[in-house]
Amino acid sequence: MKFTTPTPGVGPQDVFGRRVAARLAAGTAELPYDVTERLRAARMQALARRKVEAKPAPAVFGMGGAAALGFGDEGFGLWSRIGSVVPLVVLAFGLVFIHTIQTEQRASEVAEVDVAILTDDLPPAAYTDPGFAQFLRLTGEAQAPRAGE
Repeated sequence: MKFTTPTPGVGPQDVFGRRVAARLAAGTAELPYDVTERLRAARMQALARRKVEAKPAPAVFGMGGAAALGFGDEGFGLWSRIGSVVPLVVLAFGLVFIHTIQTEQRASEVAEVDVAILTDDLPPAAYTDPGFAQFLRLTGEAQAPRAGE
């Protein structure tokens, strides 16, 4: 029995298929002529009906300082173009939606601060006075509990 090493890029199914074919071919020498002709005809029909999967492998082509991803001669059909554009459209809508929500949130926060300032007992000009900031610091320190108390 002869053992062959698999060639690179050949799967275990191919190796098994070749072993079975070699074993079957070894026994055909003593078969009658009509049987070998029927086997040959069946083999030809099987080869005609088999599905050939010829998928071009993606390749990276280097052009100067840039690289491009090529998919062989397959090109882009309608569904592959739609499939590549849909995620971009969804991303754009998502970003617009997030921007709208954040803008509304900021506007409501600013409105709350404006309402608090305008309904307060102090006039709005008091908040810009440097003495008022000093007053807030001093009263904050006076009201804060000390560690010894």
